[in-house]
Amino acid sequence: MTSPDVLGFPEPLLEAKGALWTAREIAQQPAMLQATHALVASLAEQLRAFVAPLVDDPGARVILTGAGTSAYIGQCLAPLLDRQLAARVDAVPTTDIVCAPQLYLDPGQPLLLVSFGRSGNSPESLAAVELAEALVGDIRHLVVTCNPAGALARIPVAQAMTLLLPEQTHDTSFAMTSSFSCMMYATLAALSPAAALDARIAPIARATEAVIDGALPLLRTLAAARNDRVVYLGSGLLQGLAREASLKLGELTNGAVVTCFDSPLGFRHGPKTFVTDDTLVIVFVSNDPYTRRYDHDLIDELRRDGCAARVVEISAQPRAGALDDTLAVPGLERAEDVDLLWPYVAAAQIYALLHSLERGVTPDNPNPAGIVNRVVQGVQLYALDA
Repeated sequence: MTSPDVLGFPEPLLEAKGALWTAREIAQQPAMLQATHALVASLAEQLRAFVAPLVDDPGARVILTGAGTSAYIGQCLAPLLDRQLAARVDAVPTTDIVCAPQLYLDPGQPLLLVSFGRSGNSPESLAAVELAEALVGDIRHLVVTCNPAGALARIPVAQAMTLLLPEQTHDTSFAMTSSFSCMMYATLAALSPAAALDARIAPIARATEAVIDGALPLLRTLAAARNDRVVYLGSGLLQGLAREASLKLGELTNGAVVTCFDSPLGFRHGPKTFVTDDTLVIVFVSNDPYTRRYDHDLIDELRRDGCAARVVEISAQPRAGALDDTLAVPGLERAEDVDLLWPYVAAAQIYALLHSLERGVTPDNPNPAGIVNRVVQGVQLYALDA
């Protein structure tokens, strides 16, 4: 019996190259998004009852927190949720909370701390919960995690609810892929009053699957170029995604590729000097017609400059004159930018995997020396002086 292909590769080949888990976990995202939607929908009343006292309070605050990729979930969602909820919404990494809690935790302001954790065992995740408990009088915790055995899923606090995602989202690979996408979706569905995602989940999943199935030729070509520098740009919510894409490529190539992220407008203010003739620039293009004009202006400027190796736009509204340098996302032409997060990140994940393989790195464990680890190690935590 012939083994199935995953992302266009036979499974035995991926296993031999140390890439099978990463490839599987990228490829499973459309199904896992559907499963996550069903899970959150089944808990809708319970979730609403738990978060309502804080998210409906204009004097309260919601902090979306995690470390690394988990922190970028918050950076993608916070600007939107801050507009939708009565409470103030901020994305603050656990790594910032732990080292300077007095800057981020207001003892007198009611707080919903939303903690993300694939494993739920990162030391900063637990320390952030403990610090918030110690410093904030009125606090609730919503834990979004993929691991039922993780410490974060069992925090011993009075007011907590754990949103445990489907087992398959607890990625085995070093890099977070389906865990990132599903924790992000679960949080949007749990907190957004527009949790009328019932009509939107199918188009999101279909578009993500279309990217996974249809973008491979272009992504293989980009990976084969083995650019030593890669820039990711995105406006609004998509800037957080640019940061995640930048990290994913750095992780999976074990630091062999130098990466940079910014917004298209911000890129002109100094970071544009990063571009060389071996730099690939990838822009996540907004669906908002106002924002998209700024995205296109910067893309066109970079192409006129002729300094970059290639400028590629990932877009749900491809331009007729730029199709050769566009990864088109079908079916979301009229979608809000938040819906683009999932197909866009799938493209970035696949590119990172393919580029890793081009350089002979093993994506499932790109740093065998153990300088970085799947669950961070080496963190010394200190008691907070009263």
